[in-house]
Amino acid sequence: MDVKSYIKAARLRTLPLSISGIIIGSSLGFNEINIVGSVLKSPIFWLAILTTIGFQVLSNFANDYGDGIKGSDKNRTGEARMVSSGAITPKQMKIAMIVTAILTLLIALLLIYVAFGSENFAYSILFFGLGIASIVAAIKYTVGKSAYGYSGFGDLFVFLFFGLLSVVGSYFLYTKQLNFNIFLPAISVGFLSTAVLNLNNLRDREEDEVNNKNTLVVKLGTSKAKKYHYFLIISALVFTFMYVFIDFTSIYQVVFLMAFIPLIKNINTVSKNKIPSELDGELKKVALSTFLFAILFSVGQLL
Repeated sequence: MDVKSYIKAARLRTLPLSISGIIIGSSLGFNEINIVGSVLKSPIFWLAILTTIGFQVLSNFANDYGDGIKGSDKNRTGEARMVSSGAITPKQMKIAMIVTAILTLLIALLLIYVAFGSENFAYSILFFGLGIASIVAAIKYTVGKSAYGYSGFGDLFVFLFFGLLSVVGSYFLYTKQLNFNIFLPAISVGFLSTAVLNLNNLRDREEDEVNNKNTLVVKLGTSKAKKYHYFLIISALVFTFMYVFIDFTSIYQVVFLMAFIPLIKNINTVSKNKIPSELDGELKKVALSTFLFAILFSVGQLL
């Protein structure tokens, strides 16, 4: 077994983006219950991080497998995919997906027990169902005849799972309650995560169109997809400002603005882009900026 190939298929560079929502939701939830100490010492935080990483790796494995067997990765730009390149066989990737799904589900069960114990059985069932839904969503993005990534629904699922579920769900693990205000930063993270997917689809539009992968970019066309991209980033900024305005306690809360400097620059880069392959470098910038946003926002809330 070539471990390096599986590490490449796991796409480690996507992991910081995947845990951004957990960082924000956990920091807000931990702050809400007024526990003395640091959220970094909370077992709920680290189990939530591990669970999310597991879902992301599963999604990346499934994406590699699904696009590989459908031939969508034959002429792709950017880093090579393992199934399409032959480094990992479809059967081997299937096994990797099953193992990853089982391990992630076990960690999720431990997270649920630590968060809710035996006295909140209804909440445990709810979050177990959400865990199963996350596994199904991770796999069905590109796998199967009804893969939603091939019909333009990828953006919606990224928004829901990376934004709303990630932030609101992790917040609920601490507080056992919902707060309307928490949806504002959750929407921001969801929009920024969707912006990363949109950039990916802008880069791959021509190849996706040839391979009948009807992403939202393929449906909208490049010009409208760029405007959609501007909307996602600017709206993320607006919703975060709304949260800070409603829940203002310290000037430190606006430190998150530093993360939007490269994001605003990204809007300018995308607007001027003529060669889709050149957007590959922007993917990492937006993903890491989202991760930085999560850290700065959380620090600003805790100070």
